Amino acid sequence: MIISQFLGNSGEVAGTVVEFMEVAITMIVFLKGFYPSAAFERRRYMNVVVQRARHPELRDYIHSAASGLLPFIQKGLVERVAVIFSSKDNVPVERFIFKLTINPSSAALVEEGQLEFALRSFLIKLSVSKSLVKPLPQNCRWEVTAYLRSLPQVGSSKGELWIPTDTKQWQNPPVITPVKSLNSEPLCLQLYLEHPSLSQPHNLVKPNAAHEP
Repeated sequence: MIISQFLGNSGEVAGTVVEFMEVAITMIVFLKGFYPSAAFERRRYMNVVVQRARHPELRDYIHSAASGLLPFIQKGLVERVAVIFSSKDNVPVERFIFKLTINPSSAALVEEGQLEFALRSFLIKLSVSKSLVKPLPQNCRWEVTAYLRSLPQVGSSKGELWIPTDTKQWQNPPVITPVKSLNSEPLCLQLYLEHPSLSQPHNLVKPNAAHEP
């Protein structure tokens, strides 16, 4: 996507964030080794070497999940975006959480280079974060889940791609590992890992909506 020298409004900032999310989600799936390394190819994005899915269905799924967030991010409805890896019983074993806030009033003042520099640092951090993640169990699954501040109005064609998830939630507070954070205008973004606590019981509850591969 080509961005003008100055990002004129929150919609353009949201578009940049969505594009970044697509790349970041792909890098997370690659990092976890969920698919063979041959399923990805090296590309350059924001002057950083990243991974791109080679299989059309995987690439389309990640693209549709990220692009489907755009109208919700533009309206300020998205609080968190999670890439969740779960056991065959749909119990989460690891969650990558992006917590974000966009300030529309300051979006017109940010330069393209400033925003790209900030987001680039997240991609660089992801590329060297293998030591933070844990091995996946056999026959696991993954999905992208959005946590909304409020329910959106019905009628968005992209929003209809999102469905309720059956992935369960931990009952006890998770163990959180910070990865990277940005606290600036117009974007505040945090990336952290969540793992279940050692005392986590087996009775779990279900969350809101997800986009499944």
